[in-house]
Order: sequence, then structure tokens, then C-alpha cells
Amino acid sequence: MLIRAFRKGDEDAVVALWQACGLTRPWNDPAKDIARKMTVQPELFLVGELDGKVVATLMAGFEGHRGWVNYLAVVPERRRQGFGRVLMLEAEERLLALGCPKANVQVRDSNQEALGFYKSIGYLQDEAVSLGKRLIADR
Repeated sequence: MLIRAFRKGDEDAVVALWQACGLTRPWNDPAKDIARKMTVQPELFLVGELDGKVVATLMAGFEGHRGWVNYLAVVPERRRQGFGRVLMLEAEERLLALGCPKANVQVRDSNQEALGFYKSIGYLQDEAVSLGKRLIADR
């Protein structure tokens, strides 16, 4: 799998991947998420490509205190082949190069497969509660 930065023209394939992986939600417009990410650290929006097709994604960011990973997705038929692990290692290396001391991920508590994956690569549950407040309504 070739890892590269997201580029213009990937939008449809990326959104289709996120939908196939169950990552999209009605209140979140994935096209708007992509457009917003392209204005902030676009080099941390990674795409995994195989045979010219988008097969994986990862969106990361660092705000000076913590690194964050969102939208880690691997096409269902390519899971358990190391693609997610390779993308996470690349993101961790890029975050570390920016001076990031710790990376965080948020996983829905119903997503046991993802929780198991992150645990297998060294991520542990923090003693914290995630709170959110929507500032811009996407839909």
C-alpha cells in the first residue's frame, strides 16, 4: 500500500470508503470535514492507495498539546492485512516530528472491533470523558 497525502480528486472515493466503514453520521457532512481539514495541516490527511484505488484513510492533527486521529478507515475486504497499523505508524511518526507528546483517538463505545485494534497497537483507555459541542451545523 502506498501512503500519500490526500489530494484533490480523492473526495468521492474517500467519502465512499467512510460510508462503507460506517464512519459517517447524519449530522456530520463528510465533504465539509474534508474541506475543513484541507485548511489545517493537510499533510496529516493520509490516504492509502493500492492498485490506484483508495483503500484506507486517516485524518490527524496536532494543536500543540495532543495529537488526534480521526477517520481511520480501511475497506472491509482489506482489513486485518496491516493497512490500519501502517497508517497509524505513519501518523504517529508525523505527529512526533511536530513535537507531539501523545496521540489520542476517539472511538464509539459500540465499535468493539476498533477498540480491539487500537488496544493491539498500544492505545489504552484514558480516565477521561469526551464532551462535544457542535459550533457549526453541517446539515
